[in-house]
Amino acid sequence: MTVSREPHVAGVRSIPDTVTRLRATFRSERTRPLEWRRAQLSALVRLVEEREKDFAAALAEDLGRPAFEAWVADLAPVVAEAKHALKQLPKWAKPKRVKVPLSVQPGKAWYQYEPLGVVLIISPWNYPIHLLLAPLVGALAAGNCAVLKPSEHTPACSSLLARLIPQYLDPDAVAVVEGAADATQELLDQALDHCFFTGGPEIGKAVMAAAAKHLTPVTLELGGKSPVIVADDAKVRVAARRIAFAKLLNSGQTCVAPDYVMVDRRIREPFVAELTKAIDTFSTERTLPILNTRQAGRLAALVEQAGGETVRGGLVDTEGKRAELTVIVDPAGDSAVMREEIFGPVLPIVTVDSVDDAIAHVQQGPKPLAVYLFTESRENERRVLDEISNGGTVINQLIYHLLVPGLPFGGVGTSGTGAYHGWWGFETFSHRKGVLRKPSWPDPAVAYPPFTKVKQRIMRRLL
Repeated sequence: MTVSREPHVAGVRSIPDTVTRLRATFRSERTRPLEWRRAQLSALVRLVEEREKDFAAALAEDLGRPAFEAWVADLAPVVAEAKHALKQLPKWAKPKRVKVPLSVQPGKAWYQYEPLGVVLIISPWNYPIHLLLAPLVGALAAGNCAVLKPSEHTPACSSLLARLIPQYLDPDAVAVVEGAADATQELLDQALDHCFFTGGPEIGKAVMAAAAKHLTPVTLELGGKSPVIVADDAKVRVAARRIAFAKLLNSGQTCVAPDYVMVDRRIREPFVAELTKAIDTFSTERTLPILNTRQAGRLAALVEQAGGETVRGGLVDTEGKRAELTVIVDPAGDSAVMREEIFGPVLPIVTVDSVDDAIAHVQQGPKPLAVYLFTESRENERRVLDEISNGGTVINQLIYHLLVPGLPFGGVGTSGTGAYHGWWGFETFSHRKGVLRKPSWPDPAVAYPPFTKVKQRIMRRLL
């Protein structure tokens, strides 16, 4: 475990000691009252709003992210999520009555939500603030203690979070542990009450396997090849502009970024022209920042081996950790760029003859985290919704579904398991406890043996 630079940070303790301290806090029932939960959520809002400049500087240092993009992509969504939870929390936490069947009457039945205990949240490097603090909203709203594990690939953000979180949130209920894979493994060995992981499928498998040793339930927010389908009736310029913006965001290093575009043959040429025009208009710099040389080298290999026609970009500066947004028309179907999640500024354009062809192509691969459709046809919309299994679908836009707190966000199959945002985050970090209350009277003899024929007839009618 990496030792924090600040002596008061929870990370200086050993991981077992930190977990023991949080468990003691949870057992004390400090986190159960709604007043405590609301106070923590309000403090989280203050943390993000008051320290916006600090977070923006850390994101610039780690990822080269401009300050406004840092606010849009990492900070504003957390504030919106926390404010939504503050408003809705009394309704979420209220016990829910259910009907009691005749066979159980008289009686009263309901289910109520209770916190799980001490939960673990593991965040990735691409949105190191957003994807750590947004799940924390659900964990705090549900009344849990939480261990936060930032990505070691964004050290400035990790260090800042470790320093600031104890200043704003209850330090005996929320702890930050810095470190690499060994710290994550040790945390998973603590038999925590839930593990929430955001990252790639391969690491997700390892997390799930490690959690399974202790029967720790997991939520996995993974990724995959999220396709865009551009039908022949789409508004070409609108589609091109929105796809360009979504792919430029964080240099394409986004789990719901458009991974490839399937465009109808009849509009391919004008679409490609509008797409490259939009990219050139939106790009303030020729190249975009990439996390590290390893990621840049991986992207360079994808471009080099893609085949097809490169109509824009093509340059990847491995040592400089920069890359042009590269557009490749009709790459080889068996190339790595069409088989692997790209997670960077490379956008394949695949020509299809119809929406049917596009749907069939998606159906043949793993279930994607997101599917994007550009069309003016409700029939196309219905078919894509009904025939493609995926995490979430957006029609005539991209990525914006993340900003709707009433929608569950999560994957299916290899793109993830479980969901969060809004109510769904509260539910993910809660246990639904079923309760039945029966009065002591009446206590009819028909419910007890010996079960005579008369009793059997009565019970068969009741049940």
